[in-house]
Amino acid sequence: MQTGRFDRYASVLFALLGAAFLFESRNIADSAYGSEVGPNVFPFLLGLILILLSVKLFIESFKNIKEDQKEQSGLQIKRFVIILIASLLYAACIEYLGYIISTFVFLFVSFQAMDKNSWIKNGCVAAGFSLCVYYLFVVVLKGSLPGQPIWFS
Repeated sequence: MQTGRFDRYASVLFALLGAAFLFESRNIADSAYGSEVGPNVFPFLLGLILILLSVKLFIESFKNIKEDQKEQSGLQIKRFVIILIASLLYAACIEYLGYIISTFVFLFVSFQAMDKNSWIKNGCVAAGFSLCVYYLFVVVLKGSLPGQPIWFS
């Protein structure tokens, strides 16, 4: 299967998943006690971002048809499996490790799966993203995220 065709199928699948996130986020309560941002905001934004990125991938898959015919590169199953397992562990461990630590580890492992040569840059980007998102959501938007590991509480 060509990479362009796989990208088109994947983009449709992810767009449907994003639409499901948008639809199901409407069923979550509008606000939480002590929070100006409700628990439905993250799933809604995740669904919206997933749909937008799927549209971009779908469009890009048509641009790369000539490149795919020149260069038949195999699917990178190993990277996909690493990121899939990291995602599942992230979802399972976020309550125990807290948002900052679990997000840092997830991003670092994912970045390393994509580019093994730049672990310092990957670590800096993962740490910066984790801290900035936590600060923006908790301090600026007055939301709530699991902040520290459960054993520190």
